[in-house]
Amino acid sequence: MSPEGQCRARRAESPGTAGRLRVLVQATRGALRAAQGLARWLEAAAPAGARGLVSVAIVGDRRVRSLNRTYRGVDAPTDVLSFPFTAADRAEAPSTPGGKAQARLLGDIVIARGVARRQAGRAGHSERTELRILALHGLLHLLGYDHERDRGEMRRLEERLRRRSGLREGLIERAAGRTAAWPAGPR
Repeated sequence: MSPEGQCRARRAESPGTAGRLRVLVQATRGALRAAQGLARWLEAAAPAGARGLVSVAIVGDRRVRSLNRTYRGVDAPTDVLSFPFTAADRAEAPSTPGGKAQARLLGDIVIARGVARRQAGRAGHSERTELRILALHGLLHLLGYDHERDRGEMRRLEERLRRRSGLREGLIERAAGRTAAWPAGPR
C-alpha cells in the first residue's frame, strides 16, 4: 500500500457542535502533525449558519492532479478542490440505525499537501496555517459561494472569517495580490 493510501482519520467530537458544522479530517501519515486541530479550528472558524458534515482529505499532489484533470479538465495539481454533495448524493446516503435524523452532508474538501507546503514556504508561515487557509476557502465553496461569479461576496466573507480566526491572509486575497496589512501582536 502506498503512503498515500495510509490515512488516519480524526473526527471532531467537541461539545456543543450538535446542529452545527461537523468536520472529519483524513491525512496521510506525514501530514498528521500539520493537520492536528484542523477539524476543531474549521468548526470554530465557519460562518455561524454552517450546518452539516464536511470531510477534509489531505493527500498527495499526484492524487489532486488526477482529480483536477477528471473534474476540471486541468492537468496540473491545485491547492484545494471542493466537491459539494448534491441532492442525489443525500438521497443515496445510508440512513442511521433507529431512524435517527442524519446530518446534512455538505461535501468533501481535498487539499494537496505538497502544494500547501510550497505555498506556506512562499508565504512565510507554517504548513498548519496554510491548511487552515485552504480548508476555509474549500468550506465556503461547499456552502455555495463562488468568487468567480459573486461580485466579491465570497472574498468579503473569507476576509471576515479569516481575520476573526487569526489568519493573516486569505486565498482569494493572495491570488489577487492583495494581502491585507496585519498589525503586529495577537488579535
